[in-house]
Amino acid sequence: MRSLTLHTPEGVRDIYNSEYERKLDTLYTLRKSISKFGYMPISTPTFEYFDTFSKEVGSCSANEMYKFIDREGNTLVLRPDITPSVARAAAMYFSECETPVRLSYEGNVFRNYHSLQGRLKESTQVGGEFIGVSTPEADAEILTIVVNNLKAVGLKNFEIGVGHVDIIKGLIEETKLDDEGMDNLTKLIANKNFFGAVDIVKNSVNDSNLIKLFEFAGKILDNPSEWQECLEYAKPFEKVYNALDYLTKLYAILKENQVTDYISFEFGMLSEYKYYTGIIFAGYTYGTGEPIVKGGRYDSLLAQFGKDAAAIGFAIMVDQLMFALERQ
Repeated sequence: MRSLTLHTPEGVRDIYNSEYERKLDTLYTLRKSISKFGYMPISTPTFEYFDTFSKEVGSCSANEMYKFIDREGNTLVLRPDITPSVARAAAMYFSECETPVRLSYEGNVFRNYHSLQGRLKESTQVGGEFIGVSTPEADAEILTIVVNNLKAVGLKNFEIGVGHVDIIKGLIEETKLDDEGMDNLTKLIANKNFFGAVDIVKNSVNDSNLIKLFEFAGKILDNPSEWQECLEYAKPFEKVYNALDYLTKLYAILKENQVTDYISFEFGMLSEYKYYTGIIFAGYTYGTGEPIVKGGRYDSLLAQFGKDAAAIGFAIMVDQLMFALERQ
C-alpha cells in the first residue's frame, strides 16, 4: 500500500512557483477591475452552518457538500458557493440600509463531486453582488463588469450566454403535464436534449405557439431581431412574454455599454442553483469545458436570512480562467 503523505486527495492540487504568481496577478487584476465599479470587498467564513446552504435556500445538493459536526453538535459545511454566504452577511450587516449595496469577494469553494467527473473539488472564485435593485440596468451593470474583468486579464475569445429562468419555467408550466412529465421535460432541457423535449411537447400539447417556443429553446441568438417572432408566439403566456420582453430591454442597455460582442442569448438555459429568479448567465471560452463565469438574479434569497431585497451577482471560476489563459 502506497504512502499518502506525499499526495494530495483527489480533486485538489498544489500550486507553486510561476503558476501561483500568475494566479496571484490574475486575482489582483480582477479585484481592481471590480473595485472600479464601486464594489466594496467582503470576506465570509470558509465554513458555515448547514442551513446557510440548505435545500430551502436553493444551493447545491447536500451530497455534494463537505459536512462535519462541531463540539456543540451543529452540522457545518465547507462553503460550496459564496453567494448565500454574502447574502447572509448582507442581511446581517446591511439590514437597515435602503440604498443599493455593492459587494465583491474572493475565496475558495468546496464541492464533493463524484470522483469520475474529474473536476476540482476545491476551486477559487472572484465575484460581485449588487443588492437592492431589480432592474435591467442593474443586470446590465453586472454583465458589463464580467466582460470588462475577463478582458482585463487578457482573455480574448469568450462568450457570455444569457437566459431567463421564467422562459423555460413558464413553458414547462404551460404544457400542463403531470409532475413526472414536467420532471422528464426539465431533465431533457438540462441535458441540452432539445430534440427530445420538443418531441414530448409535440406529443402532449396541441398549441402551435408553445411548440414553436420550445423549438427556439435550443437556439443561440445574438439580438432581439432574432426573437421578435417569439414575442408574438409568447403573447398568450404572460410569464414567458415578460421574460422575453425583459431580455429585449436588457440588450438595449448592453449595446449602450458596448459589450454585446461578447453576449449571446439562450432561452433554454437552466441553472443548478434554485435560488435564481430572473436572468441567469454562464461564460465559456476555448481551452476549458467548464464555465469560466456563472451568475444570475436572486430576488428571494436574502429573504431567507431576514432581509427582503433584490440582488444579482456573478462568480468567476479563477482556476478555469487560468487554464483558458494558458491555452490561449
